[in-house]
Amino acid sequence: MPLAGRPLLGLALVLVLAPGARAQSADTSRRALDTVHVVGRIDDLIGSAASASEGRIGAAELRRRPLAREGEVLETVPGVIVTQHSGEGKANQYFVRGFNLDHGTDFRTSVEGMPVNMPTHGHGQGYTDLGFLVPELVDHLEYRLGVHHAALGDFASAGGADIHLVRTLDRPFVSLSGGGHGLARVAGAGARRVAAGDLLVGGETKMYDGPWLRAQALRKASGLARYSWSRGASRFSVLGLAYRNRWNATDQIALRAVDAGALSRFGQLDSTAGGAARRYSFSGTWSHVGDRSVQRLQLFGIRSDLRLHSNFTYFLDDPIRGDQFEQVDRRTVIGGGATHRQAARAFGVEHALMIGAESRVDLIDDLGLYRTERRRRLATVREDRVRQSGTGLFVEAESRWTPQWRSVVGVRGDAYSFDVASDRAENSGRRAAGIVSPKASVAFAPSASTELYASGGFGFHSNDARGTVIRIDPAKGAPVAPADPLVRSRGAELGLRLSPTAGARTTLSVWTLALASELVFVGDAGGTEASAATRRHGVTLASFWRPSARLGLDGDVSLARARFTGVEPRASRIPGALERVVAAGASWSAAPGELRRAWDGAFGGVRVRHFGAYALTEDGGVRARPSTLLSADAGYRLGRGTRLQLAVLNVANAAANDIEYWYASRLPGEEVGVAGVHAHPVEPTQLRVTVERRF
Repeated sequence: MPLAGRPLLGLALVLVLAPGARAQSADTSRRALDTVHVVGRIDDLIGSAASASEGRIGAAELRRRPLAREGEVLETVPGVIVTQHSGEGKANQYFVRGFNLDHGTDFRTSVEGMPVNMPTHGHGQGYTDLGFLVPELVDHLEYRLGVHHAALGDFASAGGADIHLVRTLDRPFVSLSGGGHGLARVAGAGARRVAAGDLLVGGETKMYDGPWLRAQALRKASGLARYSWSRGASRFSVLGLAYRNRWNATDQIALRAVDAGALSRFGQLDSTAGGAARRYSFSGTWSHVGDRSVQRLQLFGIRSDLRLHSNFTYFLDDPIRGDQFEQVDRRTVIGGGATHRQAARAFGVEHALMIGAESRVDLIDDLGLYRTERRRRLATVREDRVRQSGTGLFVEAESRWTPQWRSVVGVRGDAYSFDVASDRAENSGRRAAGIVSPKASVAFAPSASTELYASGGFGFHSNDARGTVIRIDPAKGAPVAPADPLVRSRGAELGLRLSPTAGARTTLSVWTLALASELVFVGDAGGTEASAATRRHGVTLASFWRPSARLGLDGDVSLARARFTGVEPRASRIPGALERVVAAGASWSAAPGELRRAWDGAFGGVRVRHFGAYALTEDGGVRARPSTLLSADAGYRLGRGTRLQLAVLNVANAAANDIEYWYASRLPGEEVGVAGVHAHPVEPTQLRVTVERRF
């Protein structure tokens, strides 16, 4: 959750401004205030959603998807693609709505309300590492795409997702998984009644080498402890999360070396790349559901450490010792948020009002970029100490003008402060900035099974604090201009939601999004890099159909056109912007019944994920190859509480690439740098077996 500046002031304003209007309609109160039971994409959101581009994914749907990486839980969001260009311990590469989000910029992700995006990060603005998740302990995911949601602030130009974890379990479980390339994983959790509440403890350990010629040697451990209890109409939760990981990395490689036969697709040009990560967090949440209002308050603290060694250009800058570099990010994040929801009646119309505040302070004590050789430091590019705060206040009102017409109108204000102490006095300094973002949606329901939407608004993303005060490029020593602290985005969307039967849901959205500038700090180089303004247009179609209690079908198609504006048409392509994404799947269970019981007896499923060719250069002359991956799984519940599952990833053994780039590098023996395609391959066919026992 972003928030800046003065957390206590923000929370105080929520209490002072909370409306006291009295609710007159029990129906409106129930819609606005009741706790929602989340099933998943089968939920009927007509009459409650603000747009066609929002929804929920339930735990049962998540468990039907074989996951190669924890971050792939986000691939349940229509149009989202999750890949990797380096070692698996590093944050994933994300794509949505014509964005190459790098490691998370412009898509806000939170877990139980705690922010995951890291501003002013050593490796990239908005760095989003979901490696600490234990997929079996994810309860559901809520997503909202577009800039028209007042509760979403920084990093949410393309939208956002909030991942919710389970509070308790009916029965404890242990899950054992094994597979090719050295995969070994153990996960488990259990809950019991302690005093007046529920104590949940769980976690996982994972080892994985991968298909790489140099073993990835991933060693990961994640843990969770949660205590939840209720007292009257109030609900409390304290949550602790812990995560440690280390790995060797095979970064993207020059395809010219593979084509010449000098390098395997699964080889590397720097055998000492890799990293280590740690993340610890603690949060406390209180919520209260009254007859006419709901309040929620959360406080959190996060400790995050990351060390990365990478080499993307090999010997381009230093033909003797190579171009390896080290990035370090060590920080403490403290923050919180509060919301007040109130049912009210005014002008003869029912309203649901929401006022909220959120704030975070990032205390970054060690932010460094170094030139290295075989992980040994040779020189310091820059070292910084940063204090960054952000506070956001927002107000939103949903009004039901008639049984068919609704409107959702909101405004958000954000204030930021940046304080950078650099190893070069010229690159130290302070900046402050603020931005106001109005938003609005209108919904019309001509029937009980159809709803139409028109939405629009403004958003933003923050730039790296170092880039807002920089004067001298630390890598080249040349003067540079500082970047704007906050970059404006604006968007609009037309949408349609259909629920023709109890088992069918379809949404269609036609959207546009413009950014005033994509000025960003480039962590790999230690300086700022400017781009022109951009504009994106697209269409997203998402469907879910359960023709019977045993069978579920889903399919999503997302098309996007991304261009720079104010430049020559022949140089207007945005490199890395996906133009076509298709995801579809089918799941089957022998035992009929509610979705959450679909694991009884035999079960199985198949999924396909496709993304089309996309531009790698501004003129579009070089394009990445399309990628299509097929996965399948099948299993059986052998007896009381025992489940056996067999998953096959990349069934067709497609020799595709997870990600492709175009830039210059220099291989051993080359006299000068050569521009070309660099890629990270998808992993070959892999069989994974899981045995789970519930006690």
